[in-house]
Amino acid sequence: MKLWYDKKSKDPNYFIQMGIRNGKKTTTKNVARIGRHSELLKITDDPLAYAKEQVKKYNEEYQIQNRMSLEIKVDFAEKIKAANAANSKSTLFNIGYFFLQQFYHDLDIGSFFRSATADMKNEFDPNLVNRFLTYSRILHPDSKLGTYQNLDRYYEQPEFDYVHILRTMDILQEHYEDYISHLYNASCRIVKRDTSVCFYDCSNYYFEIESDDDDYADEVTGETIKGLRKYGPSKEHRPNPIVEMGLFMDKDGIPLSMCITSGSDNEQTTAVPLEKQLTKMFKGKKFIYCADAGLGSLNIRNFNSMGGRAFVVTQSIKKLSGALRQAVFNDTGYRLLSTDEPATIQDMKGFDKHSPENKDLYNDRIYKIIPADKAFDLGLYEEKVCKNGTVRKIKSKAIVPQKVIVSFSRKMMEYQRHIRSRQIERAKKLLKNLDPDTYKKGPHDVTRFIKRTSSAKSGESVTDNYELDLDVIKGEEKYDGFYAVATNLDDPAKDILGISANRYKIEDCFRVMKTNFSARPVFHQKRERIIAHFMICYTALLIYRLLEKKLDMYGTHFTVNNIIETLDSMDVANVEDMCYMSTYTSSRVCTALNAVTGLGLDKKYYQPKELNKKIKKILK
Repeated sequence: MKLWYDKKSKDPNYFIQMGIRNGKKTTTKNVARIGRHSELLKITDDPLAYAKEQVKKYNEEYQIQNRMSLEIKVDFAEKIKAANAANSKSTLFNIGYFFLQQFYHDLDIGSFFRSATADMKNEFDPNLVNRFLTYSRILHPDSKLGTYQNLDRYYEQPEFDYVHILRTMDILQEHYEDYISHLYNASCRIVKRDTSVCFYDCSNYYFEIESDDDDYADEVTGETIKGLRKYGPSKEHRPNPIVEMGLFMDKDGIPLSMCITSGSDNEQTTAVPLEKQLTKMFKGKKFIYCADAGLGSLNIRNFNSMGGRAFVVTQSIKKLSGALRQAVFNDTGYRLLSTDEPATIQDMKGFDKHSPENKDLYNDRIYKIIPADKAFDLGLYEEKVCKNGTVRKIKSKAIVPQKVIVSFSRKMMEYQRHIRSRQIERAKKLLKNLDPDTYKKGPHDVTRFIKRTSSAKSGESVTDNYELDLDVIKGEEKYDGFYAVATNLDDPAKDILGISANRYKIEDCFRVMKTNFSARPVFHQKRERIIAHFMICYTALLIYRLLEKKLDMYGTHFTVNNIIETLDSMDVANVEDMCYMSTYTSSRVCTALNAVTGLGLDKKYYQPKELNKKIKKILK
């Protein structure tokens, strides 16, 4: 603060004035009036010296207490400044992204871009573009154009053109493998990565287009480049072209690596190539591969039986050979998972679940280990290319050292039967108004419980009759409560089943990307941009999971919505360019975030220079 007065005036007013730098704008504000020269003559012989002394005291008090009193005049008749914009915009600025910026900077992504663009003459900063694409994917997921049009919602007010977004995405895709490896190595410096178990799964993402991409054949080399957006099996049953994402995550649910393939590709062919890249990143470190039955083919199990690796994959009991299924339902050899004491399926089904003394038993499981070295006993198939070029599946006859761990849970049996009873009720309602022309029997739809029988008398047309298929219902009930995994580990059954139980975390990763980050539908057309889009989504997921891990280490846990809503709500309002006032409330999430990052974003008021210092501290 300094003294200001009109030196040309015969009777000047003395003010304490503060200089304010707000971004690129510099202004001065009178924060306090000392008095008019003639007024001060009544209490001192030297008004100018007195005024300077008041300024000195004000600065000393400000340094000690870090506060000041401001005089703000409010004119309720004053109108907002006229503008020619088509629509009005909020003047609030988000500072919640500072927390995300801390983790982005700790990943040292800036150094990656400096290295990747060392030989390029860019007129823009690709790291700046990637930063705000990543923050927007978490806080305000939108198209790339929508993100560009809403950059002014952030405190920093970043400036770059829309074309710079596209060029940054091209740089990302060109350095795909290096970027993924860089993120993993940098993340190891933020938290300790537990890669003893690596979980893998695939999911698909749709495009709002009507036709898929054509394959391209190079006239010179004869190489065929397969189109990326293809029709394939969609979990949402959408009639749109899709792409497939394969994702590896560690034991804590933090992503490790990813791949993007054509929507028509068999997901089982994606695991081994990506896993080979993973072994390079790990520099030969051993790990356990864990996935569901759809990603546990013979080839995948064979690959994870070498190099010190191991596998734990879910196993369909229905696909087991007759001998192995008989061993599953043979009520001998089962043991309680908690105590390893002998038990039977009949005992688990028969006890009184409402008795308090049986509460622990109701939450317990029994298990049995069945040797199964022959792969064909597990219902596995491999693809064989015939002489005419066609591909057909044949039953595998290779031998893989493995065993099947079968478990039974009374609690799970009750749950599955509850779900089925609701489906049967829906099937009964459907029978009342069933249209034969629209009847389609699906493997997982309630129509699987409906049986169609056709009959006709001599000379008459065929009549279709629909009724509940009791045999199908009875056949499904036989497997209620049972769960099986195949593995080549010799660890205790409880530990192996515990590994498989954590597969839900990778499903949660896909849920976060699809629901919270709005990774679909994808609006890009070029292959390079599509891949770059998912690289940005992957970066956002990694940053979010690292933040979540830090919060867990601090001893707190919050839902995805809790965290994102808090960050999104952390807006500040500009008060006459003198300071920023928080428009958000305190919360347990806000308190925890400040504790793990030390950013101190829990104040009611901030000076512009204070927020600018926080940014510089993060980015230094």
